[in-house]
Amino acid sequence: MDPSFPDRDDNTMFDFLNTTGLDSATAATGNDGQGAQAPDLSVNLDDFLNANVDGATGPDGLDLNLLSAARQSVHARSAAGAFTPLLRRWNSSATTEHDLVVIGGGPGGYVAAIKAAQLGLKTACVEKRGALGGTCLNVGCIPSKSLLNNTHLLHMAKHDFAKRGIDVGQVQVNLGQMMKQKEESVSSLTKGIEFLFKKNKVDYVKGHGRFTGPNEVVVDLLEGGQQTLKAKNFIIATGSEPSPLPGLEVDEKQIVTSTGALALEKVPEKMIVIGGGVIGLELGSVWSRLGAEVTVVEYMGSIGSGMDAQMAKAFQRILQKQGLKFKLGTKVVNSEKKDGKVMLNVESAKGGKAETLEADVVMVAVGRRPYTENLGLDKVGVEVDKRGQITIGERYVASQHSHIRCIGDATFGPMLAHKAEEEGIAAVEDIAGGHGHVNYDAVPSVIYTSPEVAWCGKNEEQVKEAGIKYNLGVFPLSANSRAKANGDTEGLVKIISDAETDRILGCHIISSTAGEMIAEAVLAMEYGASSEDVARTCHAHPTVSEAFKEACMAAYDKPIHA
Repeated sequence: MDPSFPDRDDNTMFDFLNTTGLDSATAATGNDGQGAQAPDLSVNLDDFLNANVDGATGPDGLDLNLLSAARQSVHARSAAGAFTPLLRRWNSSATTEHDLVVIGGGPGGYVAAIKAAQLGLKTACVEKRGALGGTCLNVGCIPSKSLLNNTHLLHMAKHDFAKRGIDVGQVQVNLGQMMKQKEESVSSLTKGIEFLFKKNKVDYVKGHGRFTGPNEVVVDLLEGGQQTLKAKNFIIATGSEPSPLPGLEVDEKQIVTSTGALALEKVPEKMIVIGGGVIGLELGSVWSRLGAEVTVVEYMGSIGSGMDAQMAKAFQRILQKQGLKFKLGTKVVNSEKKDGKVMLNVESAKGGKAETLEADVVMVAVGRRPYTENLGLDKVGVEVDKRGQITIGERYVASQHSHIRCIGDATFGPMLAHKAEEEGIAAVEDIAGGHGHVNYDAVPSVIYTSPEVAWCGKNEEQVKEAGIKYNLGVFPLSANSRAKANGDTEGLVKIISDAETDRILGCHIISSTAGEMIAEAVLAMEYGASSEDVARTCHAHPTVSEAFKEACMAAYDKPIHA
């Protein structure tokens, strides 16, 4: 009930809007039954609110005093956003035209949309989740980092504070509060992106978009109805989803993906993580610190896919000291649930020895696959491979139509949020007539455990395979003064440089601040710096980043402190 009209319901209230030329049929269907589009409600609503009232009655005996009161009520409710959902529904079948439509509001998509708007392109972004930020912000990078940070503090309080002279007594875990804090950080960031959309005048359309033609996308709106978007250019940025594993049926309660592992309601006594990559090691560490007995089952003979072999071995030793167990070279056959437990049948990856592992929760972290289904790609000549990955050519073009591009997890390359962001900017700059570029040899990877592991460029195995003559520079954190002062000496920095040119080819770091330190290596590699260039650059003392300088000194000559 509206306070201005105690004897009228909300539907009666909107009868007054008929004075703007919008009858009930038009409101319901978006047209007047003759194919005409619904009127521009923003203009007509202003006319309604600002019309002059002259006299007590209008045409057909309309009570203009009552109409004036209605206008005041509509003013107040409009300012409060009460009509926004209704206005969307009235316009749900309208066709709007843009310079660019981005399908997907994850890191690649929303960054592309904002950059396009900043370059003067009329831009819309379609997101089916109903919340911007994609997997990374909602159920990936951000919530996992919240839990990683908080459980690291827990681990410090339990196992490290006492030797530092800090007595905190018995430490208790409030898992519900920890999860609440995680959700608050996610909510704050998603709202922040919505604000950036408004600030940059990006049209945000909530729903599932699919191509119906080379210049047209139809969106099934989350709140009902459809909206057609026409555009001169399109960017597909639909991201990825967890890859399934044959023989395991995910229920997100006992057999979970990363999404379920971020939302468990209690700490499992025993947890098995299938997959020793970034996601598995991060979330395995979270639940290990919270008290679970965690076993990582990995098909390959080492952890950290793509990691330098020397670093992988050192990293595994550190995680084992923290309590994680590993079964490498092990294949998962199938699973069954029995007496409230999950029984996981495994065998040697080379065949032969089989055994059954028992757990309260099994997490499947065997990678991710592109999300490219139900996008109408066949309507516009976009090809996908057997993994569902979209094939692209130069300038991220994904179709026989050069105005349709693809970026991020939906196409080739590492499935990393920052890689998608860089591609989004490059693709938009190309659309706007610039020359966007991404150097894929300078895209960093980070595992946000404690300590962190970060790398960029080639590892030692890759340069050997390529037949490149190289120099190595390795510097242990145990020889770094700041790491010593912090009592945080686990780790090292490894530099690989070209033996002939001294150009840095790769950097690999294990350190509590590896994720921050790797940026210096990325900058050096982006601009073709040599190890001597970095070694002759003054670094503040005492800092952990001096270890990067010393490793570069070791690569071209000799370090000072080792």
